[in-house]
Amino acid sequence: MVRLPLTPEEVERGQRLGALLRRARGERSMLDTALDAGVSPETLRKIESGRVATPAFPTIAAIADVLGLSLDAVWAEINQPERGVDPTNSGHNTRDQLAS
Repeated sequence: MVRLPLTPEEVERGQRLGALLRRARGERSMLDTALDAGVSPETLRKIESGRVATPAFPTIAAIADVLGLSLDAVWAEINQPERGVDPTNSGHNTRDQLAS
């Protein structure tokens, strides 16, 4: 299966997801967090750094659970435009973003 290149929007969402998980993890070690979530530390590192912009749902669900984040909160956070960025400049409307 050939994987299509990520869109700029997907890359940005991946970066927001990584930042959210890093903030939520706080002082907790990456190793402990990953092991408690049942994922490899390298997977968590890649997600937090934005190198895996579209991780599998069960992976995010497990990490969010360990960090005490609701999936609704994760979804709301990663779909918010960056502060200071003009959302009208993206070329897509909100309905297009939700459909992707």
